[in-house]
Amino acid sequence: MKKLLFPIITVLLSVSSFAQKAEWKEMTDFHTIMSSTFHPAEENKLQPLKENASSLVTKAKAWETSAVPAGFNVSVTKPILKKLVKQCKEIEKSVKKNKSDAELKSMITAAHDTFHEIMEKCREEKH
Repeated sequence: MKKLLFPIITVLLSVSSFAQKAEWKEMTDFHTIMSSTFHPAEENKLQPLKENASSLVTKAKAWETSAVPAGFNVSVTKPILKKLVKQCKEIEKSVKKNKSDAELKSMITAAHDTFHEIMEKCREEKH
């Protein structure tokens, strides 16, 4: 019986953990726009970023103002989200000012790094 319960409990905990992470809709929405702008920029294709700079700001603001779900440390997450919104606003301003592709690529890379900082550093440790 023990041998049967262990795999079942492990699967249930994994599903529960995944569901908890997937519940932050605003994070998922931001990730969608971030990936559609950052990954082309890695290949020096900046048009998607230029076309979606406003959406990047909108999604970042929505994420910042949303409730931080269980599994994330609020006191760590909120300041980094604030930084991310600021970076996205700077990207949008820079696009409007026709800054160089090299500058835009540098900016979206920094914002992408901040996004990953939230993903990696803001999760609460499970003991």
